Amino acid sequence: MHVGLLADQTSLANSVTIVRLSLHVLAASVWVGGQFVLAGLLPTVRGLGDTAPRQIANAFAKLSWPAFWVLVATGFWNYAAVSPSHATNSWKVVFMVKMVCVVLAGVGAVVHSRATAPKTKGIYAGIASLASVAALVLGVALAG
Repeated sequence: MHVGLLADQTSLANSVTIVRLSLHVLAASVWVGGQFVLAGLLPTVRGLGDTAPRQIANAFAKLSWPAFWVLVATGFWNYAAVSPSHATNSWKVVFMVKMVCVVLAGVGAVVHSRATAPKTKGIYAGIASLASVAALVLGVALAG
């Protein structure tokens, strides 16, 4: 009976793997989790004044964009660590779909941050968030 990750492991991860995966998960926590925290705070932030949403968004960008680039860097590191030549075709397909989601998340966030029309901002915030969550879930699937 397969009960998850622990059932297949006989040893702990080595220190390099711990650092690589910890950085990736921490960056995902900031990038993905931060989007949902910011969305949840937005009604309150709007009550703080007309410039408050932009100020909060700019402050968040100073944290989230470095996290995004850590995700990209550790993503390449993760890919190199899994020996892709031995991966199954289904793993490769899921990996490619994840990469599309990562690109959509980044592009969605950029367009959202540059848009001026509220409707456009909302649409691209949704694209960025949904693509980010999809990339996260697909990353969990890739872990086996």
